[in-house]
Amino acid sequence: MDQHLVDEDTLEEDGSQDAELQGLIEDAEYTTMRFSRPFRSCDPHDQDITSDTMRVLTAYGLDDTLKLDRERIFVKSIFLLQIVHPDDLEVPEDTIIHDLEITDFLIPEDDTTYACTFLPLPIVSKKHHIHKFEPKLMDHNETMVHHILVYACGNASALPTGISDCYGADPAFSLCSQVIVGWAVGGTSYQFPDDVGISIGTPLDPQWIRLEIHYSNFYNHPGIYDSSGIRMYYSPKLRKYDMGVLQLGFFTFPIHFIPPRAESFMSYGLCKTDKFEETNRAPVPDIHVYGYLLHTHLAGRALQAVQYRNGTQLQIICKDDAYDFNLQETRDLPYRVEIKPGDDLLVECHYQTLDRDSLTFGGPSTINEMCLIFLFYYPRNNISSCMGYPDIIYVANELGEEASDSMEGMMAMNNVEWTPENIKKAEKACKEAQQTVIIKTIDEVVENTTGWIPDIVPTPRGPCLESTGGKVEPQDKTPAGFRAAPVVLLDSSTATLRCLPLAALLFGQGALSWLLASL
Repeated sequence: MDQHLVDEDTLEEDGSQDAELQGLIEDAEYTTMRFSRPFRSCDPHDQDITSDTMRVLTAYGLDDTLKLDRERIFVKSIFLLQIVHPDDLEVPEDTIIHDLEITDFLIPEDDTTYACTFLPLPIVSKKHHIHKFEPKLMDHNETMVHHILVYACGNASALPTGISDCYGADPAFSLCSQVIVGWAVGGTSYQFPDDVGISIGTPLDPQWIRLEIHYSNFYNHPGIYDSSGIRMYYSPKLRKYDMGVLQLGFFTFPIHFIPPRAESFMSYGLCKTDKFEETNRAPVPDIHVYGYLLHTHLAGRALQAVQYRNGTQLQIICKDDAYDFNLQETRDLPYRVEIKPGDDLLVECHYQTLDRDSLTFGGPSTINEMCLIFLFYYPRNNISSCMGYPDIIYVANELGEEASDSMEGMMAMNNVEWTPENIKKAEKACKEAQQTVIIKTIDEVVENTTGWIPDIVPTPRGPCLESTGGKVEPQDKTPAGFRAAPVVLLDSSTATLRCLPLAALLFGQGALSWLLASL
């Protein structure tokens, strides 16, 4: 039965019944429900199912009575449109496992720690492909590990030994900047599509990596040791393409700032690919993007990456208008996006700081901010990142502050009275300012260029059309590769959930907003 909430306690049947139960299984641990519903039913009481992060709100009860009990409600963020299901992917029989990890590391009693070490990749006599990775997290330490990144090192790099602060006194521990694998809080394992993999074992492949683990010890617990890392699966069975990762976004430090008490504030990072061949020092073929990972910290509310060619917007590559810091995972695109040399790429990040009384600056701490999107693509080239930042002197001047260099410009932000009017003025100035674009390669070659932020044209949606079992637009009828993943409700801690009837399943981008189906 398709119902909606009239208020926080009252359910009412929808005039249009758009959800259809496919199956329900219940045992001692799980309640698993399969359902079908148009992605866009156009019933005003239904939440659109999109590529955004969805909030699944579930209510359960002691019997089959449809009732919302505040003590028996929980919410989980989930990506419903799972493009490639792991069960459909090939797993080579001769798969080998290799762990990259920090062993017995004493987590400092600090809010934020970036621990780095350099480790060799597997030594193989011929080319292999890494086809899957997953996090290795110690029990009881999961909440302290914010993210894990694996960076490929150029083979000419002279690397330090031991474990140290990634961005501390010794700059050698920040060497190697080409991300090949990334995991963040909320993510799980990820298996690459059957035709791509990370190449190892040839003279052109990296032999060493930098392992970076970001710890958040907000409660300053003492004496906690950790052995976290990344587990990689590789095989001599080769795939068609060697993959790479391109990091886009706002150059994190030191220019990025977000005003306090902002209902909404946008930041932009520009990438101009017309410099790629010069920076790469070799021709760069067209880039084919198949997946992405979005990353901000706690103030982030939405992100998107947009592609332009010859000054005209081509498409929105990826986006999430309901971003959840606690669900950062690698996601597949519904179709592969081709980026040609000369295209511009823009990352827009949407922040909200209503709960903050002081400026938020870009930086490594979880209470700082970032604005990053990692594109997973093939064939691999040497470009590791392409990020931009605005002319902060121009921004300061537009806010009525004097500044003769970037440092003075950033210091001037502390003098601004952050009224709603000045917040909007700062956002406008950041968008209108000329951007400096920094392009970096695996061998630490850096090239700069400049550009201007183009406008983003929202993708229009046409009118809804009638269809059997509900209302749906033609393009919403199961696009290629899309399918709704089964929702699995796991009793992980309390006995009160065992074998209890499922009272209601709700979807929303807020709290008790939308009811999709109830049993």
